Amino acid sequence: MAIKATIFKASLQIADLDRHYYADHALTLARHPSETDERMMVRLLAFALYADEKLAFGKGLSDDDEPDLWQKDLTGAIERWIEVGMPDERAIRKASGRAVRVAVISYGRAAPIWWSENRDKLQRLGNLTVLNLGSEITLALAALASRSMQLQCTLQEGHIMLTSEAGMIEIEPKVWQGTLG
Repeated sequence: MAIKATIFKASLQIADLDRHYYADHALTLARHPSETDERMMVRLLAFALYADEKLAFGKGLSDDDEPDLWQKDLTGAIERWIEVGMPDERAIRKASGRAVRVAVISYGRAAPIWWSENRDKLQRLGNLTVLNLGSEITLALAALASRSMQLQCTLQEGHIMLTSEAGMIEIEPKVWQGTLG
């Protein structure tokens, strides 16, 4: 019998001063049995970075044909494709052909190695943004994880402040390619 996903609920208040986006989101995150709290919280941060009423969590780890998050227009065309971690370069190129904009939020000690191995091939993709989060940030994010979360996220000029009852984290992702917005 397969192990089922663990369900997390997050109430996320977003104030994105750069995009003038202010909204409250009631999110349900299904954490795959092989997924860590760290990766799940990076997915949640990705939602906050690119928040929109049409942004949704994809199957991610469960399905290679779906991203971790995506945003579709009313016709079903993919406006934004978001991957977390260090996806295969071929998968990113394929996503770049399917979506208007693609974002990769990389993290972990091996991320700089992954980027140096894939940078030359990926820099040709004009619709790709690659961000990196340091290990200290992702571990602090993981410490905020709980089955029921109340989070507030403020974004301004490339800085992110994420607060909850468990603490506050200041985040400034490194932009390896593209722009943060």
